[in-house]
Amino acid sequence: MATYKELLAQKAKLDEQLETARQKELNEVTERVRQVVQEYGLTAEDIGLAPKRSKRGPKSTVAPKYRDPKTGATWSGRGRAPAWIGKNRDKFLIA
Repeated sequence: MATYKELLAQKAKLDEQLETARQKELNEVTERVRQVVQEYGLTAEDIGLAPKRSKRGPKSTVAPKYRDPKTGATWSGRGRAPAWIGKNRDKFLIA
């Protein structure tokens, strides 16, 4: 039966062989992929590597729904409510 040190040496040798084989195959695969990409004129987006850009338009502003009669300050109803709005919002509604 092999000793612990002998097994570690075998493992190190196998790890080295694994990495060498991986690099060789990786180089071959990379070259094949480059040839196919060049042959068909593919882009990164064609093969799903580049994120697609969204066609999002500019943010639109929301019309104010509430107005403070004392200061004329307005609030759209989105986000945190201003202090002047209080509990009853009906009296601040813009008609």
